Amino acid sequence: MQQHTKTTIRGTLLAASMMLAVAAYAKVTPDELKQLDDKLTPMGAERAGSKDGQIPAWSGKWLGVPAGVQWKRGERYPDPYAAEKPLAVITAQNMAQYAEHLTEGTKALFKKYPDTFKMPVYPSHRDFRYEDAAYKNIRLLAPEVSMTADGNGLRNAPPQAPYPIPKSGLELMWNLRFASSIGTESATYGQAVVYPDGNIAWGRVRYNIFSPRNAASFDAKSALNSKTFFRQATELPLRDRGTLLVGYELWDQEGANTRRTWQYNPGTRRVRQTPEYGFDQPSGPGGFRTVDDDRLFNGSGERYNWKVVGKKEIYVPYNNYKLMSTAVKYQDILGKGHANPDLMRYELHRVWVLEASLKEGFRHQYAKRVLYIDEDSWSAVIAENHDARGQLWRVNLAGSVYAYDAQRFYTTTAFYHDLVSGAYFADRLTNEEPMPVLNHSPEFNESYFSPDAVRGSGT
Repeated sequence: MQQHTKTTIRGTLLAASMMLAVAAYAKVTPDELKQLDDKLTPMGAERAGSKDGQIPAWSGKWLGVPAGVQWKRGERYPDPYAAEKPLAVITAQNMAQYAEHLTEGTKALFKKYPDTFKMPVYPSHRDFRYEDAAYKNIRLLAPEVSMTADGNGLRNAPPQAPYPIPKSGLELMWNLRFASSIGTESATYGQAVVYPDGNIAWGRVRYNIFSPRNAASFDAKSALNSKTFFRQATELPLRDRGTLLVGYELWDQEGANTRRTWQYNPGTRRVRQTPEYGFDQPSGPGGFRTVDDDRLFNGSGERYNWKVVGKKEIYVPYNNYKLMSTAVKYQDILGKGHANPDLMRYELHRVWVLEASLKEGFRHQYAKRVLYIDEDSWSAVIAENHDARGQLWRVNLAGSVYAYDAQRFYTTTAFYHDLVSGAYFADRLTNEEPMPVLNHSPEFNESYFSPDAVRGSGT
């Protein structure tokens, strides 16, 4: 009887959420789309710079490799701004004069680590663009996008920025979910939990991701384009070595279960479906972050009510090419309490502020999340997660670069700070791993990501 009551309540809550989602949704009009030609960039960002000139106007002058930069596939991305020096270094002692451009999370880090946490601020840049086909698909399909009644799926959506002019929190959340889409991604990422005493717990995972909608000529009617496939193998810690996850996300489906996942256990050499994988399940060494913390937010947004707070000009991690350099070792990056400030780069950018509040009757470690989303890429660059008491608990910073091969913005190392314990988690470390391979894995297909492909193999 108790289970029946819980199911009934959940169904009622979902129905209410569905009605809210429908009420909030309105298609982009032809007149609004015209703004992408002058007032807004083809992705929906403001073309103009800031009034004080600190944020430049969007130039979009570079597609792929920047002018004057020598690079070939397989090499690290050269930093086109390597010669620049910081305009200022924000510290706990002078942060008051920069407060209007700081988030509550970065202010909390200054308070937590007053003697060591710093933010070197560099000139801001908006020089990169996507290929013309991406912009064409946004223009073509943005007026045709339809959201499922519960907000968990999209139909007739372009590969990027389904809502270039977002009018609701759900629409902005979908832009964020599509921001990380790259055709293929094959990479080994180091992970580390750095404890307050300096001890480190290491992790390492191999990721293979296949997004057909981003891998070739886009066809909105292709069934394959409604899925993004993933395959993850754990190499460290040793107790989890050989564990594999395979599965896919469904982009156009209604209902709570839009992710299909199977896990291979090396101890039993068996593959089992894991229908509840996602949300706030622990991930990484020590289970330090949640599954949906990947790249600051990943996966279904069904457990939250989403609200657009507005836009702000904020200092955020940006053009963090040093965080991928082979000249930098993990020990160089991983300081006590936080990353080495000398290896970080912050720029002033306009960001959307998206707030997620946990729905009544739903469970998650985070009762509230605040995400700061870069207007030019729709990627999350800072996240602030609150506990059930409403206290700020974790502050997360995601470095980014423009990937010359993928012609997309790409998340580099991300840092997840626990303000209570004083530990932090570094994810997506690549300095001591092979260079990630983006948009160059022709062997990827649907069968490669099936449970049969990994059953009994452990590879």
